[in-house]
Amino acid sequence: MKLITTAIKDHVLSSMIRLLDANHEALLEANKKDLEGFNKDDQAMYDRLIINEDKINSMVQAIKEVKEQEDPVEKIISGNTLPSGLKIENRTAPFGTIMIIYESRPDVTIEAAALAFKANNKILLKGGKEALNSNVLLVDLWHRALKENSLSTNYIRLLKMNREQTQDFLKKPTEPLDLIVPRGGERLIAFVKEHAKCAVLVSGRGNNFLYVDKEANWQQAIEVILNAKTHKISACNALDKILIDVNIPEYEAKLKALNTILKTNGVEVLVDELTLRTLKEETIIGDDAVWYEEFLAMKCCIGSVDSLKEAVNKINKYSGGHSASIITTNNDTAQTFMEAVDCAAVYKNASTRFTDGGAMGVGAELAISTDKLHHRGPLGLKQLVTNKYYVYGDGHVRM
Repeated sequence: MKLITTAIKDHVLSSMIRLLDANHEALLEANKKDLEGFNKDDQAMYDRLIINEDKINSMVQAIKEVKEQEDPVEKIISGNTLPSGLKIENRTAPFGTIMIIYESRPDVTIEAAALAFKANNKILLKGGKEALNSNVLLVDLWHRALKENSLSTNYIRLLKMNREQTQDFLKKPTEPLDLIVPRGGERLIAFVKEHAKCAVLVSGRGNNFLYVDKEANWQQAIEVILNAKTHKISACNALDKILIDVNIPEYEAKLKALNTILKTNGVEVLVDELTLRTLKEETIIGDDAVWYEEFLAMKCCIGSVDSLKEAVNKINKYSGGHSASIITTNNDTAQTFMEAVDCAAVYKNASTRFTDGGAMGVGAELAISTDKLHHRGPLGLKQLVTNKYYVYGDGHVRM
């Protein structure tokens, strides 16, 4: 794949910043059409669909951050010259063509394209039909930025396909695909995995857990739980499941207090059998499948456990592998938890809402990967490259 110079890539990003700044009204109008045609019953998706002045400013800031970051391509990972004189270098290289499939969020059209382009990849954007007007305008601005810098619009493209057409494209792509990132719920991920013929990097599913240890600072636990659960319910880093250690001092009183605080803040509470003995008026979790579910709503489960081991086992069985947190004053307990829990991000005394590229200091992100290959966690600029070996010889032959 032809490499574009860093200077040209940054010029394109500068052009896009200027074009976004100049088209606030047009973008708000396009988004208004999307919002008018959307069923507001899905509050989380509706929230993600909205574009306002703050969201546009955030888009601009995301591009600026990508522009300011070091170009990740052609960096030497390792180098060695063998006794024979053969020189070997392992360098970063673009993936080639990345396809991202996502729902609702027009800001992904900005962040994903900026990151993929700066890493010298082509990107195919398959946004949801609910954001079509917004995405069409945003990609048109990208194309104008590319043309201003004498580059092909093929670097950033919007795919307007329905479910059946997408399925056919995944099965028999009309062009080479090197990586697909499905950014959404279980159904979308399963759909892509079933039909894709290239590497798939899973992203988007949350179902995050928080364990309140018997040695927790209770006030801290309440503050962290409220933030993780109510700050932004549409985010994949929101909290869904809370596990309370039955050995915590004043267990029943604290359980009742937590329940009252959650309900006062508009959160629906489901409980397991053990918790129901204390919270007698709450709804019991009737189906084991609920423990696997990502809610994206003002809803959570409270379960009771009798040990750190039980908490870890439950998290590793049911969570989406995204984020998990422990609230404790015991450093050894925290370390054991963080090492044993199989998630992309593990926390001690902190909200799961920090699992985000910007909040973690990575900058703009393509997605939060819950896969282990080739990267887990925020997919920032440095993670959108693969590697290639450069071998320099002088007539060398292997004996």
